[in-house]
Amino acid sequence: MDSNSIYSLIVYSLIACCAIMACVWYWSYKIKNAGVVDIFWSYNFPVIAIILLLLAPGFEPRKLLICGMVIIAGARLGTHLAVRIVKHLHEEEPRYAQIRKEWGAVAEKKMFGFFQMQAASNVLLAIPFFISAVNTAPQLSPLEYAGAVLWAISVIGEATADRQLAAFKKDPKNKGKVCDTGLWGYSRHPNYFFEWLMWVSYFVFALASPYGYIAIISPAIILYLLLKVTGIPMTEQQSLRTKGEAFKKYQQRVSVFVPWFRK
Repeated sequence: MDSNSIYSLIVYSLIACCAIMACVWYWSYKIKNAGVVDIFWSYNFPVIAIILLLLAPGFEPRKLLICGMVIIAGARLGTHLAVRIVKHLHEEEPRYAQIRKEWGAVAEKKMFGFFQMQAASNVLLAIPFFISAVNTAPQLSPLEYAGAVLWAISVIGEATADRQLAAFKKDPKNKGKVCDTGLWGYSRHPNYFFEWLMWVSYFVFALASPYGYIAIISPAIILYLLLKVTGIPMTEQQSLRTKGEAFKKYQQRVSVFVPWFRK
């Protein structure tokens, strides 16, 4: 692994992501909606992938495969979030409204720092991409093919969960109800589960490259965030506030991720 190349790519990616998030923060300040950060957090991964495609010294087919995976997944999730958020652009999501309320008079200053931290997290989580993109070995490994297959399963699963939830919410008869159909009948958060599985696939892909084991940091961080910080805890707190007893019964009946992730 060429350490000079990887350090340069990290710096370029960090500059790009921080610049994008600075612009997004200014937009969010104008419209008073910090939820737009989620859209561009997703889109920043394709930005990093394009930088790697153009500048990384690795084996071209490997770069095309890993960067193509990242661009497709990031663009899909970012666009899905954009469609949802833009519909209510002048109505801030409750979780961000609550954060803004807690921060009080210094909310915008802290929000700028939060946006920059999101940019830094993009680069930190992109470790599997950097490791793979600088690998010059002239052939693809079975681990890379396995990672690509697992990635396809995760993207299809996440897209299916998102589509099922959107269809459920679109039906006026379901207002105030908890979505428990399709994948949502097996997991309270199938979208989050497949999102985590996608990061596992990037780790598996990176294992074929020197120092690929370092890439375990990405799925580990994502799992921690989803289970303990900004993912499931905040989502379920909001569901309990809006759906009350119906969501409590759903919690008792359906596992947090899949059956072996029982809570």
